[in-house]
Amino acid sequence: MSVPQRIAITGASGLIGTALVGHLKSEGHTVQRFVRRPVVAPDEIQWDPKTGYVDIEALRGVDAIIHLAGVGVGDKRWSKKYKSEILNSRLLGTTAIAHAVNEVKPQVFISASAIGWYGESGNRAVVESDRVGDDFLAAVCREWEGAADLVTDVRTVKIRTGLVLDPTGGALGRMLPLFRFSLGGKLGNGKQWWSWITLHDVIRAITFLLENRISGPVNLTSPNPVTNQEFTSALARAMHRPALFPAPAIALKIALGGFSSEILGSKKVVPQALTDAGFTWDYPHITNALTALIQE
Repeated sequence: MSVPQRIAITGASGLIGTALVGHLKSEGHTVQRFVRRPVVAPDEIQWDPKTGYVDIEALRGVDAIIHLAGVGVGDKRWSKKYKSEILNSRLLGTTAIAHAVNEVKPQVFISASAIGWYGESGNRAVVESDRVGDDFLAAVCREWEGAADLVTDVRTVKIRTGLVLDPTGGALGRMLPLFRFSLGGKLGNGKQWWSWITLHDVIRAITFLLENRISGPVNLTSPNPVTNQEFTSALARAMHRPALFPAPAIALKIALGGFSSEILGSKKVVPQALTDAGFTWDYPHITNALTALIQE
């Protein structure tokens, strides 16, 4: 964005939020972070997603609102209680922010979603116009995006993010220690498709969406999804380690419970909206992406 803007962000302390706040500030923008506790700094805005409270007055005059908040789907086993937390953290939080957006009318509202929208796609490539899936996370994404659709008369973008790669966290951060000790390998049969994107390109894509008049669902993935076997082989090469220890599907199901369906499931997602809009990736291929990330 050529002109400095005022941008408010929920989930600012997460993997994506932390990087995004730093990037936007470096570009000269004013960034305000939503916090659930009483504010202690001028760049904070109080909100409570459970009650729907948002400090509207502190938001007035904001140019963009980016909503990233929600509990991690892979942080705990999927008990009935935690599945409820996964859904409610997204549904309640997005509903509260959507009402605030309708009140203050920023230029753009960017709301998080996920490629979980598509459910199991097998070997079939899916794009933004494909229907919602029929598993748990697809149902969550349907409710999540439905809450974002409460916004009227404001350009709204729903970012369906894939597997975000960065050595400091997320799935890659968890895999690196295993591969460093030559304990890594494919997960299950390794034939499932993983739709990935580097954190670097996520931040570039969100900035691109702020600047360009795109609306609706947008897949935040690389244009080149890979199988889990291809991913783990590329990671092993980047780390100069063998990938000798595959994790059997049954072991993952025992260890991870319901979340194992996301590790073993296949989602071959293509970022058609970004491609059509002219966005280019700095790291479109997994080999170069992982080599760059491991060297950081």
